[in-house]
Amino acid sequence: MKRIFLFAIITILAVGSVFAEQATLIDFSLLAKDEDEEVGDEAVGTAAIPMNTATRMDYSAKADSSYTEAQRKIMITSLAIENWDVSLASSSRNVTNNRLSYTKEAASKQYTTVMGVRVHFPVESYNSWAVVKPPFEIPAFEPKEDSEDGSSKFEGGLGVVKNVGAIKSIQVQAYGLNFPHGLSILLLDANGNEKKIFLGYMDFEGWGKIIWNNPAYQQEVRTRALRLYPIYPQSDVNLVKFGGFQISRNGEQVGGDFITYFKDVQIIYDLAVQPTAKDGADIVDEDVWDITKDREAAREKNQMKELGKKQVLRYLEGRRQATESFNADESAAQATE
Repeated sequence: MKRIFLFAIITILAVGSVFAEQATLIDFSLLAKDEDEEVGDEAVGTAAIPMNTATRMDYSAKADSSYTEAQRKIMITSLAIENWDVSLASSSRNVTNNRLSYTKEAASKQYTTVMGVRVHFPVESYNSWAVVKPPFEIPAFEPKEDSEDGSSKFEGGLGVVKNVGAIKSIQVQAYGLNFPHGLSILLLDANGNEKKIFLGYMDFEGWGKIIWNNPAYQQEVRTRALRLYPIYPQSDVNLVKFGGFQISRNGEQVGGDFITYFKDVQIIYDLAVQPTAKDGADIVDEDVWDITKDREAAREKNQMKELGKKQVLRYLEGRRQATESFNADESAAQATE
């Protein structure tokens, strides 16, 4: 009897350790630009969009009938580093701060390519923040071309990790330049709900690892609230998506330009559901019901509709923007005549 009891305890502890996983949520070295893709035509003009082939998204087919054929031709983007957005707090948004806040590819001797971020904070002494976000909400179930296991296009370091239970730790590999600013990470679930987690401060020099350990994580199996997750179709919602970074600047600290670089985000987590081989199941539920497929198709259509609208408006605004400027030398000469 004692032997059976001891074996049961060992099995429970072993299961708890086996289920722990480590994965790369996003690796910015995978988001280097492959090419500049020409979009548009004579009706709206043409432009070159930085393109990362692995994360290329063409959402023109999901746009509604209010868009012209010419406008549909510019509804293409990707997670290429230079396509990401830097959005300042409303109190800090002005022409100068917006223009000087953006992302850029940076060459790294150690990691080849990383994401460089420039934020131009107000010089006045009040608190502010900036959010670095992907150009679109990363789809969780976008099919990967030529995938035999049904994996998502954005798994494997491109923004999505599936079958995530409790998150134990998060690690961000960043390059610090001794700025005392705070760093938070934004995570999204399958329903688009956002969670912000404060990771720490960036007051260090060179590459460093900013690590957050979940204070609510129960290491001991005996103290956990045991939960049984339904397998289908609920299991597909146990995932996490990268939503961006938030950089916070205290009003007492230095304002103006802030520079940093990011390499990747790693997570350690418990599996929500023990994985089983698809071929081992007697019935493949999704092949019968298509619940996940239909649900994600509807959500993606709405997301892409909003994304397409924003992409078209940005492009048209760029086309309307004045590019001419007065020559200062000629203006000074005319003023003296």
